[in-house]
Amino acid sequence: MIINSIKVALVEIGQKPPIKPYRSHIRTSDTTVSGIVRLEANNGIIGWGEFNANFLPDLSASAMYESALPFVDGRDASNIQLYHQECTLEKRLFSGIELAMWDMWGKQTGLPVATLLGGALKDRVELAACMGIKSYEEAGQICSQYVDMGFTTVKTKAGSDIQEDLDMVRGIRDAVGDKLQIRIDPNRAYSPEEAAQLATALEPYELQYLEQPIMAEPLSDAHWLKQQTTTPIALNESVVEPDSVVEILKANAADFLLPDTHIAGGILPCVQIGHLCEAANIPCIMHCGHDLGPKTAAMIHVAASGASYTLGNDTTYYGLLDDILETPFEIESGHLAVSDKPGLGIEVSDEKVLRYAIDSAGW
Repeated sequence: MIINSIKVALVEIGQKPPIKPYRSHIRTSDTTVSGIVRLEANNGIIGWGEFNANFLPDLSASAMYESALPFVDGRDASNIQLYHQECTLEKRLFSGIELAMWDMWGKQTGLPVATLLGGALKDRVELAACMGIKSYEEAGQICSQYVDMGFTTVKTKAGSDIQEDLDMVRGIRDAVGDKLQIRIDPNRAYSPEEAAQLATALEPYELQYLEQPIMAEPLSDAHWLKQQTTTPIALNESVVEPDSVVEILKANAADFLLPDTHIAGGILPCVQIGHLCEAANIPCIMHCGHDLGPKTAAMIHVAASGASYTLGNDTTYYGLLDDILETPFEIESGHLAVSDKPGLGIEVSDEKVLRYAIDSAGW
């Protein structure tokens, strides 16, 4: 199964309430931009991949197409280990191609990606509903909707102001009590001292975890923060490839870890990170970047087959106006079913890709 064609597109799809507007301490947005990769092999098998491309204005589909062509043309789509050893592409594009190779390999063998990874441990994957920074009132109203939708975990952005973060968490607890596990993510907004102040103030609200409130490095700061509070600490931006996780574990710097395919380099390193966390008895959660169908499907297969992926995995999928899939996923009671179809188990619409494309090459 030799790759002989690649197509790349950047697509933009709008969001809807309760996701829209999605505010972090950095920016506010109401659309999501993803890179889409379409590979085709000499036997006609097509594979689809996706990588996060939000807030990266200088990306060019043509430039990505030209840089990727030498690495994929003539490559055996089933030899993913060799691809990881040889390819030097930027990690986002790298990961999109890698997802498409898994999709192709599954279709070639007639097996779902979760089976290729060793087998699914569950038939559906739990999700955590993600939302932007909200006021006390808005947080309570939206989280009441999440409870009605069947979610049991919410993750919010945070980091503009400590009091605002506390008010938001209080609004959730006052509205829904303990019906939702709460995670908040300040995206590296605070100094270690500020993060310790916030984490201590959050203790009465019994968060599932406080995610990456401080800079990714040095890990000694995260280790110090863990000692200051009973609020569990999770790391995301500190989690890159598997070797970064080894250093986090050595430093005793986190209670939870969140890898993402577009940062780690695809499905394989997220599986390897999961194995490291399993050995260390630390839960792993798949992070999302306002993902469309292909990347959401990859998350499902990784989380379904990984023993360390025991908690709700991040999603904003329920807030999309549309998807590039022929039939978008249906979230039921805060879960997505694990597909038993070959590959990623998705059918992508070329027409939709081109309809939502803001830049494309190779089509």
